[in-house]
Amino acid sequence: MRLSILLVFSFTIFFTSCSPFQRVYKGDDVGAKFEFADSLYQIGKYKKGLKLMEQIVPAYRGKPQAERLMFIYANTFYNMEDFYLAGYQFERFETSYPSSDSVEIAAYKSAKSYAQLSPRYSLDQEDTHKALEKLQAYINKYPKTEYRTEANELVAELRNKLEEKDIKVAKQYLKISDFKPAIAAFDNFISDHPGSKYRKDAFFGRFQAAYELALNSVPQKQQSRLVSAKTYYDSFVKYYKDEANLMEDADDILKDINKLLNIEKPTS
Repeated sequence: MRLSILLVFSFTIFFTSCSPFQRVYKGDDVGAKFEFADSLYQIGKYKKGLKLMEQIVPAYRGKPQAERLMFIYANTFYNMEDFYLAGYQFERFETSYPSSDSVEIAAYKSAKSYAQLSPRYSLDQEDTHKALEKLQAYINKYPKTEYRTEANELVAELRNKLEEKDIKVAKQYLKISDFKPAIAAFDNFISDHPGSKYRKDAFFGRFQAAYELALNSVPQKQQSRLVSAKTYYDSFVKYYKDEANLMEDADDILKDINKLLNIEKPTS
């Protein structure tokens, strides 16, 4: 008997404590839903607030309160780490309210949402490219933003991820002895990532791939390919002659190339 009374008392307290939200959630008062959602947002009760927002977003389109609602709606997704929806909703906010006091932070959080979605380097990098595009657009549009340092750090981090992916793809071609695609991949890397810390590896890798291609060529093509490899050596030396370890390996390869070219030269 005592246990039954305790259970009834507990359930009464529980349902009473939930009743304000339930009453508003099940009711038809759109204004009450907005106020309750806003209050929940301000105290970090994002899941409950989101339930109310999803009910009233269509009703507030075109109304003065819509600006505030759409910003907290987008930011709720962001705070819940649902970055796909956060990025999308902040984009919509930027388009719908270009004169808003909150448009700058919306632009930044939209870009940052895509940066958060960027996967590890070995996976598809569509979100990384989109994040870079949006971050760069943000920096260009708001050059004096308080988030400039953080935005630049994100750009550097994302670019490094793309560089790491591209250099490892090129090196993988070299590793499996697919020399022509390796040369093309190293060429593309040099063009696409002029300031990369991996650039010296790309110059050396291109030279090595060209040398290996020549070694594995039919006799009729070997000499011209060895000569072509020497031009890649010259390019490497032009920029990285102070890289002692790589220069030692490059010079060893060059000696072999010169030896092979001398053998190929006709005797007088």
